[in-house]
Amino acid sequence: QVQVVESGGGLVQAGASLRLSCAASGPTFSIYAMGWFRQAPGKEREIVAATRRSGGNPYYADSVKGRFTISRDNAKNTVYLQMNSLKPEDTAVYYCAADTKHRGAVLGTTTPWYDYWGQGTQVTVSS
Repeated sequence: QVQVVESGGGLVQAGASLRLSCAASGPTFSIYAMGWFRQAPGKEREIVAATRRSGGNPYYADSVKGRFTISRDNAKNTVYLQMNSLKPEDTAVYYCAADTKHRGAVLGTTTPWYDYWGQGTQVTVSS
């Protein structure tokens, strides 16, 4: 089965940048899309960004538009999340997820849409 592993989290000051990586392994040919989610303490897990393996426009949550960029390297089976101008409210555990169920063009923005999840990486932004 597909496995995804996140890396790149850390503690930074407001205004700094971080790049998260998500490496997929296993039958990666079955992955249609990859998404980044985050979950802050006491809050539900929410979509941050998503991209289809085949290309097309990515999805961004309104709260990160203009600051975060999702990209992929299909040859390396890796998806990245470049996070610029970080704010304290970006503090959360960031999860990578893979969608192997939906072949169509729609990018899922909810957790049930994705079927494989990483363990998460902590991002803490201090003010």
